[in-house]
Amino acid sequence: MTPRFRLYFMALILLTWIPVIHAQQPKSLHRIGVLRVGKPPDPFIDAFRQGLQEMGYTEGQNIVIEYRWLQREDQLNDAAEELVRLPVDIIVATTTPAALAAKRATQSIPIIAPVMGDPIGSGLVKTFAHPGGNVTGLTNLAPELWPKRLELLQETVPKLHRVAMLWNTSNPAMALGAKETRVSAGPMKIMIQDRGAKNPNELENVFVALKNERPDGLLVMIDPFTNRHAREIIDFASSVQLPAMYDEKSLSERGGLLSYGESRGELFRRAASYVHKILRGTKPADLPVEQPMKFELVINLNTAKQIGLTIPPNVLARADRVIK
Repeated sequence: MTPRFRLYFMALILLTWIPVIHAQQPKSLHRIGVLRVGKPPDPFIDAFRQGLQEMGYTEGQNIVIEYRWLQREDQLNDAAEELVRLPVDIIVATTTPAALAAKRATQSIPIIAPVMGDPIGSGLVKTFAHPGGNVTGLTNLAPELWPKRLELLQETVPKLHRVAMLWNTSNPAMALGAKETRVSAGPMKIMIQDRGAKNPNELENVFVALKNERPDGLLVMIDPFTNRHAREIIDFASSVQLPAMYDEKSLSERGGLLSYGESRGELFRRAASYVHKILRGTKPADLPVEQPMKFELVINLNTAKQIGLTIPPNVLARADRVIK
């Protein structure tokens, strides 16, 4: 074999192997960090993952999700900083406190928040149309819905005069809904009994107070804290035959009497489209914050029967879903 032929032969072998070597190289994986106070299984995170699949992303193939499941909100800052150090391509901050922690940790990594309570008031974005920084996503901000919830509760419960309002007083986003509820209650001749709780001990104190006060109804504002204790709240309301209205349909599915509001699972699913757009090069500052597009009234007739309440026909006729 002549030197020239030997060189030609080696070059041919190399060219033959290049496609094989290239095919064996691992595909680039996008790394997404998720900040969540709670623990799996989580229906909202499942909805987000479903949205990713609809966008063409499969965990382990073209995307890696770094989950940070936390027990308390005071762990958010450390978890956000940990995700920044990895680093991740995007942080999905599932609540307003989580988004604030992520923003404190980074001004460069895009942050998507599926459920922001008050994006502008909390300082996460400049405007809905032009967020202006590294945070964008969706908001469930709709304080005007609380008067509607109060109205529905009044139509459902005869002689509704005193309504207890249970909410997490440490969450600034809940303050807007609480304010709207108090303002709307006056013209409706309803007295609001403000019952805030920001930890399990305070929640137990609220239960004791409600047993003694015996209000005619209960409004429950759902946020990470009250959602973690939703089972206790629902069971308590049933045990004392207290008609309760919630702002998220999953609470009615779990046994709550009434719920009226957006589907938060849908907001989480829609958050996947933000991931897709950012991975394709769009800047968070150029992605408008979206608001809920659909609100649903859900009635749980099993719970109504358990607490001895007959739902008026006019309220049943307005329900988007009735659980029997």
